Amino acid sequence: MTREPAGAATRRELWAWAFYDFANSSFTTLIVTVAYSVYFVQVVAAPLAGPGRETLPERVWFWGYALSMLVAAILAPVLGALADARACKRRFLRWSTLVCVGCTALLATVGRGDVWAGLILFGIANVAFDLGFLFCSAFLVEITTPDRLGRLSGYGWAFGYAGGLLSLALAYPFIRGGFAEDNLASYRLSFAVTAAFFLLAALPTLLWLTERATPQPGSAIAPWREGFARLAATATQVGRYRDLFAYLVAYLIYTDAVNTVIVASAIFANKVLDFSPGDLIIYFLVTQVTAGVGAAGFGLLADRLGLTRTISATLVCWILLVAGAALVRTHAQFYAIGLAAGAVLGANQATSRALLGRFTPAGRQGEFFGFFSVTGKFAAVIGPLVYGEVTVWAGSQRWAVFSMALFFALGLLLLRAVDERRGIEAAARNGGSPG
Repeated sequence: MTREPAGAATRRELWAWAFYDFANSSFTTLIVTVAYSVYFVQVVAAPLAGPGRETLPERVWFWGYALSMLVAAILAPVLGALADARACKRRFLRWSTLVCVGCTALLATVGRGDVWAGLILFGIANVAFDLGFLFCSAFLVEITTPDRLGRLSGYGWAFGYAGGLLSLALAYPFIRGGFAEDNLASYRLSFAVTAAFFLLAALPTLLWLTERATPQPGSAIAPWREGFARLAATATQVGRYRDLFAYLVAYLIYTDAVNTVIVASAIFANKVLDFSPGDLIIYFLVTQVTAGVGAAGFGLLADRLGLTRTISATLVCWILLVAGAALVRTHAQFYAIGLAAGAVLGANQATSRALLGRFTPAGRQGEFFGFFSVTGKFAAVIGPLVYGEVTVWAGSQRWAVFSMALFFALGLLLLRAVDERRGIEAAARNGGSPG
Protein backbone atom coordinates (compact mmCIF):
# COMPACT_ATOMS: atom_id res chain seq x y z
CA MET A 1 0.00 0.00 0.00
CA THR A 2 1.22 3.45 -0.80
CA ARG A 3 0.15 6.67 0.79
CA GLU A 4 0.96 10.35 0.61
CA PRO A 5 3.27 11.89 3.18
CA ALA A 6 1.55 12.62 6.45
CA GLY A 7 2.29 16.30 6.01
CA ALA A 8 0.04 16.40 2.94
CA ALA A 9 -3.04 16.61 5.17
CA THR A 10 -4.61 20.07 5.06
CA ARG A 11 -5.88 21.95 8.08
CA ARG A 12 -9.42 21.34 6.82
CA GLU A 13 -8.77 17.60 6.74
CA LEU A 14 -7.39 17.61 10.28
CA TRP A 15 -10.56 19.34 11.43
CA ALA A 16 -12.64 16.88 9.42
CA TRP A 17 -10.95 13.96 11.18
CA ALA A 18 -11.50 15.54 14.61
CA PHE A 19 -15.15 16.21 13.79
CA TYR A 20 -15.85 12.49 13.90
CA ASP A 21 -14.89 12.40 17.56
CA PHE A 22 -17.16 15.43 18.00
CA ALA A 23 -20.01 13.64 16.22
CA ASN A 24 -19.84 10.10 17.63
CA SER A 25 -19.52 11.29 21.24
CA SER A 26 -23.26 11.95 21.12
CA PHE A 27 -23.83 8.20 20.84
CA THR A 28 -21.51 7.20 23.68
CA THR A 29 -22.78 9.99 25.91
CA LEU A 30 -26.53 9.75 25.42
CA ILE A 31 -27.16 6.20 24.20
CA VAL A 32 -24.50 4.12 25.95
CA THR A 33 -24.12 6.16 29.13
CA VAL A 34 -26.74 8.72 30.14
CA ALA A 35 -30.13 8.31 28.48
CA TYR A 36 -30.85 5.03 26.71
CA SER A 37 -29.06 2.70 29.13
CA VAL A 38 -31.05 4.10 32.07
CA TYR A 39 -34.26 4.14 30.03
CA PHE A 40 -33.78 0.49 29.10
CA VAL A 41 -33.23 -0.58 32.70
CA GLN A 42 -35.95 1.57 34.26
CA VAL A 43 -38.65 1.40 31.57
CA VAL A 44 -38.08 -1.12 28.75
CA ALA A 45 -36.94 -4.04 30.92
CA ALA A 46 -38.88 -3.03 34.03
CA PRO A 47 -41.50 -5.79 33.53
CA LEU A 48 -38.71 -8.35 34.01
CA ALA A 49 -38.15 -7.24 37.61
CA GLY A 50 -40.04 -8.80 40.48
CA PRO A 51 -39.57 -10.29 43.95
CA GLY A 52 -36.09 -11.77 44.03
CA ARG A 53 -35.37 -10.43 40.52
CA GLU A 54 -34.81 -6.75 41.29
CA THR A 55 -31.45 -6.66 39.49
CA LEU A 56 -32.58 -8.63 36.41
CA PRO A 57 -33.03 -5.54 34.16
CA GLU A 58 -29.41 -4.51 34.81
CA ARG A 59 -28.25 -8.05 34.13
CA VAL A 60 -30.09 -8.16 30.79
CA TRP A 61 -28.65 -4.79 29.78
CA PHE A 62 -25.06 -5.75 30.56
CA TRP A 63 -25.40 -9.11 28.78
CA GLY A 64 -26.87 -7.39 25.72
CA TYR A 65 -24.11 -4.81 25.67
CA ALA A 66 -21.47 -7.51 26.06
CA LEU A 67 -22.86 -9.58 23.17
CA SER A 68 -22.85 -6.56 20.85
CA MET A 69 -19.19 -6.03 21.72
CA LEU A 70 -18.47 -9.68 20.93
CA VAL A 71 -19.92 -9.22 17.43
CA ALA A 72 -17.83 -6.08 16.95
CA ALA A 73 -14.77 -7.99 18.17
CA ILE A 74 -15.28 -10.64 15.48
CA LEU A 75 -15.85 -8.15 12.66
CA ALA A 76 -13.26 -5.47 13.51
CA PRO A 77 -9.92 -7.11 12.61
CA VAL A 78 -11.24 -8.74 9.43
CA LEU A 79 -12.85 -5.56 8.14
CA GLY A 80 -9.80 -3.55 9.18
CA ALA A 81 -7.48 -5.82 7.18
CA LEU A 82 -9.88 -5.72 4.24
CA ALA A 83 -10.03 -1.92 4.37
CA ASP A 84 -6.23 -1.82 4.06
CA ALA A 85 -6.14 -4.25 1.14
CA ARG A 86 -8.97 -2.61 -0.79
CA ALA A 87 -8.14 0.97 0.27
CA CYS A 88 -11.72 1.51 1.37
CA LYS A 89 -11.52 2.88 4.93
CA ARG A 90 -13.53 5.92 3.88
CA ARG A 91 -16.29 3.83 2.29
CA PHE A 92 -16.54 1.57 5.34
CA LEU A 93 -16.60 4.64 7.59
CA ARG A 94 -19.57 6.07 5.69
CA TRP A 95 -21.62 2.86 5.81
CA SER A 96 -20.97 2.17 9.49
CA THR A 97 -21.94 5.73 10.35
CA LEU A 98 -25.22 5.52 8.42
CA VAL A 99 -26.15 2.18 10.01
CA CYS A 100 -25.42 3.52 13.50
CA VAL A 101 -27.43 6.69 12.87
CA GLY A 102 -30.39 4.77 11.44
CA CYS A 103 -30.65 2.28 14.30
CA THR A 104 -30.19 5.04 16.88
CA ALA A 105 -33.12 6.94 15.39
CA LEU A 106 -35.25 3.77 15.55
CA LEU A 107 -34.64 3.52 19.31
CA ALA A 108 -37.29 6.23 19.60
CA THR A 109 -39.85 3.53 18.78
CA VAL A 110 -38.84 1.25 21.69
CA GLY A 111 -41.38 1.26 24.53
CA ARG A 112 -42.05 -0.53 27.79
CA GLY A 113 -41.62 -4.29 27.42
CA ASP A 114 -39.90 -4.12 24.01
CA VAL A 115 -36.84 -5.86 25.42
CA TRP A 116 -35.79 -7.76 22.30
CA ALA A 117 -36.35 -4.82 19.94
CA GLY A 118 -34.49 -2.53 22.33
CA LEU A 119 -31.52 -4.86 22.59
CA ILE A 120 -31.28 -5.68 18.87
CA LEU A 121 -31.53 -2.08 17.66
CA PHE A 122 -29.02 -0.95 20.26
CA GLY A 123 -26.73 -3.88 19.48
CA ILE A 124 -26.59 -3.12 15.74
CA ALA A 125 -26.05 0.59 16.41
CA ASN A 126 -23.30 -0.19 18.90
CA VAL A 127 -21.47 -2.54 16.53
CA ALA A 128 -21.67 0.03 13.71
CA PHE A 129 -20.47 2.76 16.07
CA ASP A 130 -17.39 0.79 17.06
CA LEU A 131 -16.54 -0.07 13.46
CA GLY A 132 -16.84 3.60 12.52
CA PHE A 133 -14.49 4.54 15.35
CA LEU A 134 -12.03 1.93 14.08
CA PHE A 135 -12.00 3.24 10.49
CA CYS A 136 -11.73 6.87 11.52
CA SER A 137 -8.91 6.16 14.01
CA ALA A 138 -7.01 4.29 11.28
CA PHE A 139 -6.60 7.61 9.43
CA LEU A 140 -4.64 9.07 12.36
CA VAL A 141 -1.28 7.66 11.24
CA GLU A 142 -1.76 9.03 7.72
CA ILE A 143 -2.62 12.63 8.51
CA THR A 144 0.01 13.63 11.06
CA THR A 145 3.66 13.06 11.95
CA PRO A 146 4.74 10.55 14.62
CA ASP A 147 5.86 13.24 17.06
CA ARG A 148 2.38 14.84 16.97
CA LEU A 149 0.23 11.71 17.30
CA GLY A 150 -0.44 12.21 20.99
CA ARG A 151 -1.35 15.85 20.48
CA LEU A 152 -3.74 15.26 17.60
CA SER A 153 -5.37 12.27 19.29
CA GLY A 154 -5.80 14.36 22.43
CA TYR A 155 -7.31 17.24 20.50
CA GLY A 156 -9.73 14.79 18.83
CA TRP A 157 -10.85 13.39 22.17
CA ALA A 158 -11.17 16.90 23.62
CA PHE A 159 -13.26 17.99 20.64
CA GLY A 160 -15.28 14.83 21.13
CA TYR A 161 -16.13 15.79 24.69
CA ALA A 162 -17.25 19.18 23.40
CA GLY A 163 -19.61 17.27 21.11
CA GLY A 164 -20.85 15.24 24.06
CA LEU A 165 -21.42 18.47 25.98
CA LEU A 166 -23.46 20.01 23.15
CA SER A 167 -25.50 16.84 22.56
CA LEU A 168 -26.34 16.67 26.27
CA ALA A 169 -27.50 20.29 26.20
CA LEU A 170 -29.70 19.58 23.18
CA ALA A 171 -31.21 16.49 24.80
CA TYR A 172 -31.83 18.03 28.22
CA PRO A 173 -35.28 19.52 27.41
CA PHE A 174 -36.50 16.09 26.30
CA ILE A 175 -35.03 14.12 29.22
CA ARG A 176 -35.47 16.37 32.25
CA GLY A 177 -39.07 15.21 32.84
CA GLY A 178 -37.79 11.73 33.62
CA PHE A 179 -39.79 8.55 33.31
CA ALA A 180 -43.22 9.91 34.10
CA GLU A 181 -45.74 8.34 31.73
CA ASP A 182 -46.62 11.68 30.14
CA ASN A 183 -42.94 12.38 29.42
CA LEU A 184 -41.89 9.06 27.87
CA ALA A 185 -42.66 10.15 24.30
CA SER A 186 -40.52 13.24 24.82
CA TYR A 187 -37.77 11.14 26.42
CA ARG A 188 -37.70 8.76 23.44
CA LEU A 189 -37.47 11.71 21.08
CA SER A 190 -34.03 12.43 22.54
CA PHE A 191 -32.75 9.29 20.79
CA ALA A 192 -33.83 10.67 17.39
CA VAL A 193 -32.17 14.00 18.29
CA THR A 194 -28.97 12.10 19.06
CA ALA A 195 -29.08 10.39 15.67
CA ALA A 196 -29.61 13.70 13.86
CA PHE A 197 -26.73 15.32 15.76
CA PHE A 198 -24.40 12.41 14.91
CA LEU A 199 -25.22 12.55 11.21
CA LEU A 200 -24.95 16.33 10.81
CA ALA A 201 -21.75 16.63 12.84
CA ALA A 202 -20.12 13.75 10.93
CA LEU A 203 -20.69 15.34 7.51
CA PRO A 204 -17.29 17.14 7.44
CA THR A 205 -15.56 13.81 8.07
CA LEU A 206 -17.58 11.90 5.51
CA LEU A 207 -17.08 14.58 2.85
CA TRP A 208 -13.53 15.87 3.40
CA LEU A 209 -11.42 13.06 4.88
CA THR A 210 -9.23 11.73 2.07
CA GLU A 211 -8.41 8.08 1.36
CA ARG A 212 -4.67 8.16 0.64
CA ALA A 213 -4.22 4.42 0.24
CA THR A 214 -4.29 2.52 -3.05
CA PRO A 215 -5.48 -1.11 -3.44
CA GLN A 216 -2.76 -3.64 -2.78
CA PRO A 217 -1.69 -6.35 -5.25
CA GLY A 218 -3.67 -9.54 -4.90
CA SER A 219 -6.79 -7.75 -3.63
CA ALA A 220 -8.99 -9.38 -6.27
CA ILE A 221 -9.69 -12.49 -4.15
CA ALA A 222 -12.91 -12.90 -2.18
CA PRO A 223 -13.19 -10.07 0.38
CA TRP A 224 -13.70 -12.18 3.51
CA ARG A 225 -11.03 -14.66 2.48
CA GLU A 226 -8.66 -11.77 1.87
CA GLY A 227 -9.30 -10.27 5.27
CA PHE A 228 -8.68 -13.55 7.08
CA ALA A 229 -5.57 -14.21 4.96
CA ARG A 230 -4.03 -10.90 6.02
CA LEU A 231 -4.81 -11.60 9.66
CA ALA A 232 -3.22 -15.05 9.41
CA ALA A 233 -0.08 -13.53 7.87
CA THR A 234 0.15 -10.98 10.67
CA ALA A 235 -0.35 -13.67 13.31
CA THR A 236 2.81 -15.40 12.09
CA GLN A 237 4.75 -12.18 12.72
CA VAL A 238 3.91 -11.65 16.39
CA GLY A 239 7.61 -11.83 17.27
CA ARG A 240 8.27 -8.68 15.23
CA TYR A 241 5.80 -6.71 17.31
CA ARG A 242 6.39 -8.00 20.83
CA ASP A 243 5.75 -4.62 22.46
CA LEU A 244 2.63 -3.99 20.41
CA PHE A 245 1.09 -7.28 21.49
CA ALA A 246 2.25 -6.84 25.09
CA TYR A 247 0.53 -3.46 25.02
CA LEU A 248 -2.66 -4.96 23.59
CA VAL A 249 -2.80 -7.45 26.47
CA ALA A 250 -2.43 -4.63 29.01
CA TYR A 251 -4.97 -2.56 27.09
CA LEU A 252 -7.41 -5.48 27.11
CA ILE A 253 -7.34 -5.51 30.90
CA TYR A 254 -7.45 -1.83 31.77
CA THR A 255 -9.87 -0.74 29.05
CA ASP A 256 -12.15 -3.50 30.33
CA ALA A 257 -12.62 -1.41 33.44
CA VAL A 258 -12.79 1.91 31.53
CA ASN A 259 -15.60 0.64 29.28
CA THR A 260 -17.50 -0.77 32.23
CA VAL A 261 -17.25 2.48 34.17
CA ILE A 262 -18.64 4.36 31.15
CA VAL A 263 -21.54 1.95 30.71
CA ALA A 264 -22.40 1.60 34.39
CA SER A 265 -21.89 5.12 35.77
CA ALA A 266 -25.35 6.51 34.99
CA ILE A 267 -27.10 3.31 36.10
CA PHE A 268 -25.13 3.39 39.38
CA ALA A 269 -25.99 7.05 39.97
CA ASN A 270 -29.66 6.50 39.17
CA LYS A 271 -30.29 3.31 41.16
CA VAL A 272 -27.82 3.66 44.05
CA LEU A 273 -27.71 7.43 44.60
CA ASP A 274 -31.21 8.25 43.29
CA PHE A 275 -30.08 10.66 40.55
CA SER A 276 -33.02 11.74 38.39
CA PRO A 277 -32.62 11.87 34.56
CA GLY A 278 -32.30 15.65 34.86
CA ASP A 279 -29.60 15.25 37.53
CA LEU A 280 -27.71 12.86 35.25
CA ILE A 281 -27.71 15.35 32.39
CA ILE A 282 -26.29 18.08 34.63
CA TYR A 283 -23.72 15.69 36.07
CA PHE A 284 -22.45 14.56 32.70
CA LEU A 285 -22.47 18.11 31.33
CA VAL A 286 -19.97 18.99 34.04
CA THR A 287 -17.80 15.90 33.61
CA GLN A 288 -17.60 16.41 29.83
CA VAL A 289 -15.73 19.66 30.49
CA THR A 290 -13.08 18.04 32.67
CA ALA A 291 -12.78 15.11 30.25
CA GLY A 292 -12.06 17.48 27.36
CA VAL A 293 -9.46 19.33 29.39
CA GLY A 294 -7.85 16.04 30.41
CA ALA A 295 -7.71 14.74 26.83
CA ALA A 296 -6.12 17.92 25.44
CA GLY A 297 -3.78 18.52 28.39
CA PHE A 298 -2.48 14.99 28.67
CA GLY A 299 -2.16 14.76 24.89
CA LEU A 300 0.42 17.55 25.02
CA LEU A 301 2.06 16.04 28.10
CA ALA A 302 2.28 12.59 26.52
CA ASP A 303 4.37 13.86 23.59
CA ARG A 304 6.90 15.13 26.15
CA LEU A 305 6.93 12.48 28.89
CA GLY A 306 6.16 9.42 26.78
CA LEU A 307 2.90 7.66 26.17
CA THR A 308 3.39 4.61 28.41
CA ARG A 309 4.32 6.79 31.39
CA THR A 310 1.24 8.91 30.84
CA ILE A 311 -1.04 5.87 30.59
CA SER A 312 0.48 4.44 33.78
CA ALA A 313 -0.26 7.69 35.62
CA THR A 314 -3.91 7.56 34.54
CA LEU A 315 -4.23 3.95 35.74
CA VAL A 316 -2.98 4.86 39.21
CA CYS A 317 -5.60 7.62 39.30
CA TRP A 318 -8.30 5.18 38.17
CA ILE A 319 -7.53 2.75 41.00
CA LEU A 320 -8.02 5.50 43.56
CA LEU A 321 -11.14 6.87 41.87
CA VAL A 322 -13.11 3.62 41.57
CA ALA A 323 -12.24 2.71 45.15
CA GLY A 324 -13.62 6.09 46.19
CA ALA A 325 -16.71 5.76 43.99
CA ALA A 326 -17.65 2.49 45.68
CA LEU A 327 -17.89 4.36 48.99
CA VAL A 328 -19.74 7.55 48.01
CA ARG A 329 -23.00 8.33 49.79
CA THR A 330 -24.00 11.79 48.60
CA HIS A 331 -24.50 13.59 45.31
CA ALA A 332 -21.69 16.01 46.19
CA GLN A 333 -19.22 13.17 46.72
CA PHE A 334 -20.20 11.58 43.40
CA TYR A 335 -19.75 14.93 41.65
CA ALA A 336 -16.23 15.25 43.08
CA ILE A 337 -15.32 11.73 41.92
CA GLY A 338 -16.88 12.38 38.50
CA LEU A 339 -14.97 15.60 37.86
CA ALA A 340 -11.66 13.87 38.49
CA ALA A 341 -12.72 10.73 36.60
CA GLY A 342 -13.66 12.81 33.55
CA ALA A 343 -10.17 14.26 33.28
CA VAL A 344 -8.52 10.86 33.73
CA LEU A 345 -10.91 9.23 31.25
CA GLY A 346 -10.11 11.73 28.49
CA ALA A 347 -6.39 11.43 29.13
CA ASN A 348 -6.41 7.63 29.13
CA GLN A 349 -8.44 7.27 25.94
CA ALA A 350 -6.47 9.82 23.94
CA THR A 351 -3.08 8.48 25.01
CA SER A 352 -4.04 4.84 24.42
CA ARG A 353 -5.04 5.57 20.83
CA ALA A 354 -1.86 7.57 20.24
CA LEU A 355 0.38 4.74 21.52
CA LEU A 356 -1.25 2.30 19.11
CA GLY A 357 -0.54 4.81 16.34
CA ARG A 358 3.14 4.88 17.27
CA PHE A 359 3.30 1.07 17.18
CA THR A 360 1.53 0.78 13.79
CA PRO A 361 3.59 0.14 10.62
CA ALA A 362 2.87 2.36 7.62
CA GLY A 363 0.26 0.85 5.32
CA ARG A 364 -1.24 -1.43 7.99
CA GLN A 365 -3.42 1.10 9.84
CA GLY A 366 -6.80 -0.54 9.29
CA GLU A 367 -5.47 -3.95 10.24
CA PHE A 368 -3.65 -2.86 13.38
CA PHE A 369 -6.42 -0.57 14.54
CA GLY A 370 -8.65 -3.57 13.92
CA PHE A 371 -6.56 -5.52 16.44
CA PHE A 372 -6.79 -2.52 18.76
CA SER A 373 -10.55 -2.45 18.32
CA VAL A 374 -11.01 -6.17 18.83
CA THR A 375 -8.96 -5.96 22.03
CA GLY A 376 -11.22 -3.23 23.32
CA LYS A 377 -14.33 -5.14 22.30
CA PHE A 378 -13.32 -8.34 24.06
CA ALA A 379 -12.64 -6.13 27.06
CA ALA A 380 -16.13 -4.70 26.71
CA VAL A 381 -17.49 -8.26 26.85
CA ILE A 382 -15.71 -9.27 30.04
CA GLY A 383 -16.06 -6.15 32.18
CA PRO A 384 -19.82 -5.60 31.92
CA LEU A 385 -20.47 -9.30 32.55
CA VAL A 386 -18.31 -9.19 35.68
CA TYR A 387 -20.05 -6.01 36.80
CA GLY A 388 -23.51 -7.45 36.23
CA GLU A 389 -22.77 -10.77 37.93
CA VAL A 390 -21.08 -9.14 40.94
CA THR A 391 -24.11 -6.86 41.28
CA VAL A 392 -26.43 -9.89 41.37
CA TRP A 393 -24.14 -11.87 43.70
CA ALA A 394 -23.61 -9.01 46.17
CA GLY A 395 -27.05 -7.46 45.79
CA SER A 396 -25.41 -4.05 45.30
CA GLN A 397 -23.48 -2.21 42.62
CA ARG A 398 -20.92 -0.93 45.14
CA TRP A 399 -18.90 -4.16 45.15
CA ALA A 400 -19.15 -4.26 41.36
CA VAL A 401 -17.62 -0.78 41.14
CA PHE A 402 -14.83 -1.77 43.52
CA SER A 403 -14.03 -4.87 41.42
CA MET A 404 -12.93 -2.57 38.58
CA ALA A 405 -9.91 -1.47 40.67
CA LEU A 406 -8.48 -4.98 40.24
CA PHE A 407 -8.64 -4.65 36.45
CA PHE A 408 -6.84 -1.29 36.54
CA ALA A 409 -4.14 -2.68 38.85
CA LEU A 410 -3.50 -5.70 36.63
CA GLY A 411 -3.39 -3.51 33.51
CA LEU A 412 -0.83 -1.26 35.19
CA LEU A 413 1.32 -4.26 36.05
CA LEU A 414 1.20 -5.64 32.50
CA LEU A 415 2.02 -2.26 30.98
CA ARG A 416 5.44 -2.41 32.64
CA ALA A 417 6.46 -5.05 30.06
CA VAL A 418 6.02 -2.56 27.19
CA ASP A 419 9.14 -0.82 25.85
CA GLU A 420 7.82 2.21 23.97
CA ARG A 421 11.01 3.00 22.06
CA ARG A 422 11.49 -0.61 20.93
CA GLY A 423 7.86 -0.79 19.77
CA ILE A 424 8.25 2.37 17.67
CA GLU A 425 11.43 1.02 16.08
CA ALA A 426 9.66 -2.25 15.21
CA ALA A 427 6.88 -0.34 13.45
CA ALA A 428 9.45 1.61 11.42
CA ARG A 429 11.20 -1.59 10.31
CA ASN A 430 8.09 -3.52 9.30
CA GLY A 431 5.94 -1.21 7.22
CA GLY A 432 4.05 -2.49 4.17
CA SER A 433 1.94 -5.56 3.48
CA PRO A 434 2.16 -8.60 5.76
CA GLY A 435 4.02 -11.68 4.63
